[in-house]
Amino acid sequence: MFLELIAIFIAGIAAAGLTLLVNRFLGGRLPRWMAPVAAGGVMILVAVFSEYGWFARTEAALPEGLVVAQTVEEKALYRPWTYVWPYVDRFVAVDTATARTHPKHPGIKLTQVYFFGRWAPVNEMMVLTDCVAEKRAALADASSFEADGSIDGTEWVAVSPEDPIVTTVCGTT
Repeated sequence: MFLELIAIFIAGIAAAGLTLLVNRFLGGRLPRWMAPVAAGGVMILVAVFSEYGWFARTEAALPEGLVVAQTVEEKALYRPWTYVWPYVDRFVAVDTATARTHPKHPGIKLTQVYFFGRWAPVNEMMVLTDCVAEKRAALADASSFEADGSIDGTEWVAVSPEDPIVTTVCGTT
């Protein structure tokens, strides 16, 4: 966040400097307000570009096996352009490379799920997904695995067949 703020300020200073340089070549024909307006406009454009590019940069940096399951697009009144072109503010990624199953319960998969946010730290959670019954459960401290592969202490949540985590984990996307 700090580096992006520095980049925005540098872009504004560069725009103002370029405007002053053009004004010098034109013999001072540009109005005096042109440099601060150019600096402010470029700073806004760099901030917007950074917002819209965050998801693509973050997704490209994900390690192999980490699959984006769901994105959340953001719209805001103080950013009126987002009503026309919403941007991705947060997303959920599933680690499909390390998904585990028990031989006696092949329809139930244990995966790591990551929650990414634009200005938030990455959160992670172990999730059990029952691909046959279309339900999932967050693995809690009270959960325990028995020798036969059954799980105790979990609260299963029935989800729709289109649930993005279930479809990603079960491979039906």
